[in-house]
Amino acid sequence: MSRRMKITLLGATGRLGSAIGRAILDAPDMELAGAVVRLGSAAAGQDIGAWLGGEPIGRRADVTLEDALGEADVVIDASLPAMTVAAAEYLAERNGTPLVSGVTGFDAEQAARLDAVSRRVPLLTADNFSLGVAIAEALVRHAARLPAEDWDIEIEESHHRMKADAPSGTALMLGRAAAETRGERLEEVASWARHGHTGPRKPGTIGFAVTRGGAIVGEHAVRLVAEMEEIAITHRAFDRAIFARGALAAARWIDNGGQARPAGHYSMQDVVAG
Repeated sequence: MSRRMKITLLGATGRLGSAIGRAILDAPDMELAGAVVRLGSAAAGQDIGAWLGGEPIGRRADVTLEDALGEADVVIDASLPAMTVAAAEYLAERNGTPLVSGVTGFDAEQAARLDAVSRRVPLLTADNFSLGVAIAEALVRHAARLPAEDWDIEIEESHHRMKADAPSGTALMLGRAAAETRGERLEEVASWARHGHTGPRKPGTIGFAVTRGGAIVGEHAVRLVAEMEEIAITHRAFDRAIFARGALAAARWIDNGGQARPAGHYSMQDVVAG
């Protein structure tokens, strides 16, 4: 019988975590070995397979990674920044189990701690698990080589009405990719909003526009606009299943057939590069 990768899932009852959990249950090469939910969750102590709408699997949802980890080959994280950092540091101290995280919104101190942990554990962080978005990011880096004095960059994103942050983590990732290619820091060249008499566009800036409404899963467009032509790099998500599919692809990549990747800080760019 072929090997089945054992996965422990953090944040198993959230929107992304639930989708990933169901994808693991359906994957013939994976096994949901454990799940972590927040303290006080109705899922705590319940069979996680049944909770996610499948058959019981004999694994209960726990409130600590220590209880849920077991013999996991990979931990997939869809929790919150503080839990991500704590989990990464716990794994580094315990046995270096690889961590794949789709959490965003880390502050500078948390990001520094994750960078430090990545010297001891394989760590993949993703602003967006979509494989299509990863390809779009690579295209943006390529297109942003065009001279900034001739090509203006605008980033437009749309999401459902319940999304709390703006611009999205994916829009920021795409903007950062463009800025880094130009040798800039996004924070120094971003134009976050326009209102009133703004004057002429400052060359080299990267503009952002945000839409929130309805049930839009996620749309991102990077427009590079010159005097007589335009390049548009667009990604539209039609189903949240793409994020779960990408998370599983990232777990397979970092597990590397049971020979886990060496300690380091990886991204979805590494996954799509093969």
